[in-house]
Amino acid sequence: MTTADTGDNSTAPADPPDPPPRPRWWKKWLSGPAALAYAVAVVGAGAGAVMTPLGDHVLKSLFDEPSCPGDGAACDGKNPQNQGCGEDAGTFKPTAGNPALLQIRYSEDCEAVWAKIEQGNPGDQVTVSVTGGRTRTAEIAYSHDQFTHMVTVPDGEFQVTACAVPKPGGKSTFERYCVHATEATAWR
Repeated sequence: MTTADTGDNSTAPADPPDPPPRPRWWKKWLSGPAALAYAVAVVGAGAGAVMTPLGDHVLKSLFDEPSCPGDGAACDGKNPQNQGCGEDAGTFKPTAGNPALLQIRYSEDCEAVWAKIEQGNPGDQVTVSVTGGRTRTAEIAYSHDQFTHMVTVPDGEFQVTACAVPKPGGKSTFERYCVHATEATAWR
């Protein structure tokens, strides 16, 4: 028996290609208008976080370059933490009868003072005032503590007063409370 050679060396036709896989459910949600809506929501949440008091504090701390140690006039009105003035600062904090845990901080290197309240409530204020100088006030926006910006003190003798002032009708139970200090105070 003979076989005929048809001269056709081709292979059998291939099966049709498989259809493309269907996108997963999350791909549908992250495409087109949904992606735009998600992006707007994320950006809005980020902007909202930056606009809060904490966000405001973070932004200020990022852009407030240290520039004042050794020059009290340059420290006036600036954040003591961002200027590095808290590193060498001494603290005066009465231990008895101090309902708001009010303290005065003094940096000899920065030639400045500031006040801090540790047990207040939102809306309470803390002030620091140097006799013959400026006064700074800060309000607790969240949590229980807050500090003022710095006030320059003269080289030599000075008198400083710090006060914790509760928000009228607020949660704090203390009344206006003040402490006084001088350059001769036992700064710790």
